[in-house]
Amino acid sequence: MSVPSDPDIFRVPVGPGAMHVERFGFGGTPVVLLHGFGTSAFLWRHVAPMLAVRQMTAYAVDLFGYGESDRPFDADFGVRAQADYLDRALTALQLPTVSVVGLDIGAIVAMTLATVRRDRVAKLVLIGAPPLGDIQGPAIRELQRDTAKHALRLSRGLFGASSLLTPFLEESVDAPRHMPAVLIGRYLAPYLGRDGANHLLALAGALEEEELEELSPPGIRQETLVVRGTRDRWCTKAIAENLADQLPSGRYETVDEVGHLVPEEAPEVLAELVWRFVHGGSAARERSPDAARNFGGRS
Repeated sequence: MSVPSDPDIFRVPVGPGAMHVERFGFGGTPVVLLHGFGTSAFLWRHVAPMLAVRQMTAYAVDLFGYGESDRPFDADFGVRAQADYLDRALTALQLPTVSVVGLDIGAIVAMTLATVRRDRVAKLVLIGAPPLGDIQGPAIRELQRDTAKHALRLSRGLFGASSLLTPFLEESVDAPRHMPAVLIGRYLAPYLGRDGANHLLALAGALEEEELEELSPPGIRQETLVVRGTRDRWCTKAIAENLADQLPSGRYETVDEVGHLVPEEAPEVLAELVWRFVHGGSAARERSPDAARNFGGRS
């Protein structure tokens, strides 16, 4: 299969600044891809082209303040604000209804948008979503605690964010070969410079549970697929199953032998899973022998 890799690039105004959006394909079923904390739209560089050859148009978005999107000093980077920015971006892109795929914090943004703009979201795919009562989770809290340990390096070095984000990225995959130094460097790029670490910490600090008091999974009516890598250290089996059970139209699938960053470790499997769910409604429908080995049950 020939997979196109060069996207169309958009700078989409959303009020306080512009969001970076990469479009793969054209004219197909629209699906929006949201990264999580510490990553960017670059996370979807393999999955998005695979969706494009399946008659889908994939929009990989840098959340506001992340990647190549703008990051004004006084902007709100919280979940509710991110959902509002995304809603504005979809309006600017003339996308009235889309399916949304979100990873960790991106999953919470997707759920928020599906709640406040039900007409906007057709279906949801939530990967490695944290519990609503602890959206920072142990990994981000550990990153924040490490600030004191690396205070001198953070204040003086151009690469201060590396000491915070590198362990986070390394632990987000099961196999070290899927997070080599060159890939870590690519994810670190937005945080280079003396203010990089401070901005990373500002993004972490913007994740507040109080924002989500009105967000309730039982109130999400869209068909939703909950996905978890079986080696995910942060989104446990219990967390993923509990979320799927609370969703009125929730389903649960696992991707075997991968960690938190499923798009990095199993892009082919994830692309097939998303395509079958968005088009057919059932991720388990007409699985190939290869897919059957990769798509687990509740494990």
